[in-house]
Amino acid sequence: MERASRVGHGFVPRLEQSVAVSAEIREVSDGLWLWRVEYPDWRPGLGWGPFVNSTCVASAGEVALLDPIAPPKDATATWERLDAASPTLAVVLKPDHVRDVDLFVQRYGARAFGPSLFWRNNIPETELVPIEPGSELPGGLVALYDGRGRGETPVWVPDQRALVFADALTAPEGELLVWATPWHDERTVPALRALLDLPFEHVIVSHGEPVHDRVAYERALELTPWSG
Repeated sequence: MERASRVGHGFVPRLEQSVAVSAEIREVSDGLWLWRVEYPDWRPGLGWGPFVNSTCVASAGEVALLDPIAPPKDATATWERLDAASPTLAVVLKPDHVRDVDLFVQRYGARAFGPSLFWRNNIPETELVPIEPGSELPGGLVALYDGRGRGETPVWVPDQRALVFADALTAPEGELLVWATPWHDERTVPALRALLDLPFEHVIVSHGEPVHDRVAYERALELTPWSG
């Protein structure tokens, strides 16, 4: 999560354009990769580590960026790969994951999708096409319900058999965990367990170790949730 929760530390102000200080590319599967950067406004005590992940997926003639944050200007390998991909979609998965959606829309002319409501101090300039659980995006991507009540819509990517999350799950110390809510057992776990009906193989999260498998997801539903 990249702004204040209702308890704990204060809001991390966003810059007009992120100034990330390092970048790393991770391959996931054919047509699915991600890049990691150090979040420019990170500070200790936020409950999540300094590295955040953004996903690029090619599906059914579209190239979607999910929760994209700009790599540093000198991360030429990442920018060259993004430029070669020519993204057509930029998708915000959660109200406090606006990140650099405006930059990517302006750079590539991508269509933007995301929540219909945002935090008052973190609103994109771009007008986003609203999505909600059950929405199908261009390229066959499907927005999902995570049960957490935080406005997040994880995405199912059928072609690559992947689930991509904003904050519903996290891996701050390498192990995949569900991010805690007051209604973890009543709402969150049943909603996440229902996603096991999808034939996914990969799970991508925004914070911590980015890529996990189905077994790790099943195990996460049984473990104590991450509370930061």
